[in-house]
Amino acid sequence: MANNENLVPFTSNQSREEAVKNGRKGGKRSGEVRRRKANFRKTLNMLLTAEINSDEYGPILEALGVESTLESAMLMSMIKAALEGNVKAAYFIAQYAGQSDKPDEDIRNREADTELKAARKQAVTGENETEEALDKLDSILKEMRDHAVKQEAE
Repeated sequence: MANNENLVPFTSNQSREEAVKNGRKGGKRSGEVRRRKANFRKTLNMLLTAEINSDEYGPILEALGVESTLESAMLMSMIKAALEGNVKAAYFIAQYAGQSDKPDEDIRNREADTELKAARKQAVTGENETEEALDKLDSILKEMRDHAVKQEAE
């Protein structure tokens, strides 16, 4: 883990080869971290969709016509906690039930990031580079700046 004791300062004496070598190491590490996070999400999704045999939630979920999975049981427990006065549980339910702007905003941000990455790649590699792609990149950047200004105003 990086801290002040093990950081190696960049110097102008560092050769281009060393910089490339260090960049390559960073890229490999980044790939490892991305794969580990992807595996974590995959495992989590697999566990959440696993069927459970719960005496507490099973009959209720079946009566509602919902699959008896860990995910469904967790959502039921959140609803139960909200009914018992847990404000965080109530906020969670409202947020993910579409009664809050946050999840939609997150989705829009992720879509904008994806479009931005595609536009950057196209601009850098020159693959199918068109004026339209550059205009799209400019519009995405403008939307992101406008969104940041709006967030600061709130």
